[in-house]
Amino acid sequence: MSRRYPLSDDPIENLARKRAGAKLGWFIHATVYVLVNLLLVSLSLSSGRHWAVFPAAGWGIGLLVHGMVVFFLAGGSNWHERMVQAERERIVQNNHRA
Repeated sequence: MSRRYPLSDDPIENLARKRAGAKLGWFIHATVYVLVNLLLVSLSLSSGRHWAVFPAAGWGIGLLVHGMVVFFLAGGSNWHERMVQAERERIVQNNHRA
């Protein structure tokens, strides 16, 4: 995969670019989802059948999972950071007990 910008020596810059790229990837995925499903709905309605709901639902589940990974589970979300902090505290507590 070619990168638009060379890797920096700054790990924070690299992480920020990676996270921004993941979010941009999700927005592109969502845009393609909407456009393709608009086309499928128009084809479905023109045929008099309502089959477009099935690919929209299946793909929608994939889009939802993609969004959850990018915005909630990947590093950078507050939820993820709270989980990491809780794990750090458990590790410290367990090491002090031993």
